[in-house]
Amino acid sequence: MSKKTRKKSSKSPVRKRSRASEASSQRAASGSRKTTVAKSGKNAKNRQTRALPKPATKPSAAKKATATRAALTEGAKAPSFELPRDGGGTVALSDYAGKKFVVFFYPRADTPGCTREAIDFTRLSSAFAEAGTAVLGVSGDPLKAQEAFRNKHHLSVPLLSDEKHQMLAAYGAWGEKSMYGRTFQGILRTTILIGADGKIIKIWRNVRVDGHGDEVLACARST
Repeated sequence: MSKKTRKKSSKSPVRKRSRASEASSQRAASGSRKTTVAKSGKNAKNRQTRALPKPATKPSAAKKATATRAALTEGAKAPSFELPRDGGGTVALSDYAGKKFVVFFYPRADTPGCTREAIDFTRLSSAFAEAGTAVLGVSGDPLKAQEAFRNKHHLSVPLLSDEKHQMLAAYGAWGEKSMYGRTFQGILRTTILIGADGKIIKIWRNVRVDGHGDEVLACARST
């Protein structure tokens, strides 16, 4: 083999490696460009997403209850309801078509304030009947608790159980409360007088128990 041939043979692998290295560099550069373009597109998409307005959040239970209290006004139609009562059976708004009735919403059976209130309405039940007005008590207690409450204090007014708080919310008696610096959702002591036409005559909110039954009776007699 001549010297020229040997020189060509020795240089040939170097050129091949050089071409392979160039091809590898081109592929790496192409991949880098693709990655850069992809990142750029992703960043643009993220910027667009951030620019879009956030969807409206659903109102909280407290806000819903506040809105209900604001919407439920004297002269408005009483919301429909049907709930189980102590002793069995159910009580519905339709049962009082053409009749006046009072609903007092109390936080919890057999607690001091609720006991005094229920006893007062029981004491005045005959006077309410003479005024052509029925009386109902409503809380979120289960029926067993309502019946134990009735038996312990010899209550004669029907006690309705609203464990799902549907009537309470509809009548604005469910909302935000505070105690010892803590806020929570609960029953707001409320009383409502409903006329024979099914419209609300009077709403008492944030009820103070002492003397309340007599105040409601006076209103029922005058309407």
